[in-house]
Amino acid sequence: MVGVSTTLSRQVTQSTCLHCGTHVTDRFRRVFGDDEDRAHRCGDCDTYARLSRGSAAGVDVAVPDPETSEGRHGGEADA
Repeated sequence: MVGVSTTLSRQVTQSTCLHCGTHVTDRFRRVFGDDEDRAHRCGDCDTYARLSRGSAAGVDVAVPDPETSEGRHGGEADA
């Protein structure tokens, strides 16, 4: 095919987290994912508090993101 790039930085499938690429189960995608059963975040890149409020479905939630908030899951330890 002309004009179509076949190079991907990582393989993304229905069974991977769209944010970090970690494998997610079909059940996780059905329960926490969006209307098309895609997981935008998972337990490896987000907290349960955020996942249970919709972050896995791509919803912006009020709970601080562990990747950007120090002292949270994955962030720097509290002083």
